[in-house]
Amino acid sequence: MRQLIFFNSRDNLLRLDVERIAYFEADGNYTNIMTKNKLKVQVGVSLARMETTLSEQLREQAAVFMRIGKRFIINRDYVFNIDCAHQRLVLSDMQSFAFSLPISKEALKKMKDLFIDTRV
Repeated sequence: MRQLIFFNSRDNLLRLDVERIAYFEADGNYTNIMTKNKLKVQVGVSLARMETTLSEQLREQAAVFMRIGKRFIINRDYVFNIDCAHQRLVLSDMQSFAFSLPISKEALKKMKDLFIDTRV
């Protein structure tokens, strides 16, 4: 079953399928949403507010998203490669997309340990 998330502003209503979201990226008081088909959409909420919105709208399904440092919230289902040495995180579905994100070494180490410990 498709899980949808909505973002409503004065001028727009954005409706997104959660499974198609690869990651969220902070851009000041805005958040860029990158989808699997590389469509980039900007919404007028901070990344901190985005975390709250995800929790409110998705409830327990919000666990598919993970905050990485100050700049990103990623879809953990698409974690393909955690490269601590080169400070890169690659998100991919191993078919149609691959995104390489710059992440701090400390954040990547924590993330790697979490994946190993919980087998997420």
